[in-house]
Amino acid sequence: MSKVIGSVSTSHVPAIGNAIAKRLQQDPYWKPFFDGFIPVREWLARNTPDVVVVVYNDHGLNFFLDKMPTFAIGAAASYGSEDEGWGIPTVPPLAGDVDLSWAIIEGVVKDEFDVTTCQEMLVDHAVTIPLQLLWPAGPPPVRIVPIAVNTVQHPLPSAARCLKFGQSIGRAIAAYGPALKILVLSTGGLSHQLEGGRAGFINPEFDALCLNALINDPEKLTGYTTHQIVELAGSQGSEVLNWIVGRGIVQGETREVLRNYHIPISNTASAVQVLEPV
Repeated sequence: MSKVIGSVSTSHVPAIGNAIAKRLQQDPYWKPFFDGFIPVREWLARNTPDVVVVVYNDHGLNFFLDKMPTFAIGAAASYGSEDEGWGIPTVPPLAGDVDLSWAIIEGVVKDEFDVTTCQEMLVDHAVTIPLQLLWPAGPPPVRIVPIAVNTVQHPLPSAARCLKFGQSIGRAIAAYGPALKILVLSTGGLSHQLEGGRAGFINPEFDALCLNALINDPEKLTGYTTHQIVELAGSQGSEVLNWIVGRGIVQGETREVLRNYHIPISNTASAVQVLEPV
């Protein structure tokens, strides 16, 4: 049976992609952020995955405000990227795992989650940048299953719904026959707001609460309504829902391998957290 070897949760700010392209990893502004990934890559060298299940939110490349599925799962053999207007270089097509995708889709539908199935799908910076952070030397040596969560267009799925969705994905993976090693990669956030009167809003206290809860008390986050999450984390801080889905996929108790939290990265509280099952 397939096994989840752990999870990496990290930010996906477009400016990171430009910093990578311009080789600014040692720039004083960026160094504290990029240095946080050195031990992540060391952990990956010891725990090499076959497939990465990427939980993220689309930024208009596939879905826009007029058509926004709550949950969408890619079931393609490969995933291309395109210029979104940030000036970030595109990456070569990423290999998919069609069989695992369909096993997950069938599993979550059996659990009464209505998902959008995408047999053709583009991936944006929310997928490509985190993969570049984990494998900076070149194309990632893994297949991916992209899972998009609506964190943009209200009504958003509740934190409780997201946790249950992740748990359903986790059960589908555990029941999948081939003995694959699977990494969960959740991207987005943490607290940030890019517009309006609260532009630049960051809440380190709530970010710390989220990071601590994700280790072994994710149910604590399900007590917050969507509006409370937006109030506490900012309008784009709702991307923490991706992290909650990802934590649901990793079944049972975990231990925190490492954490790095850095402010500011383009007015975003940027973090990386690695969890592994115990």
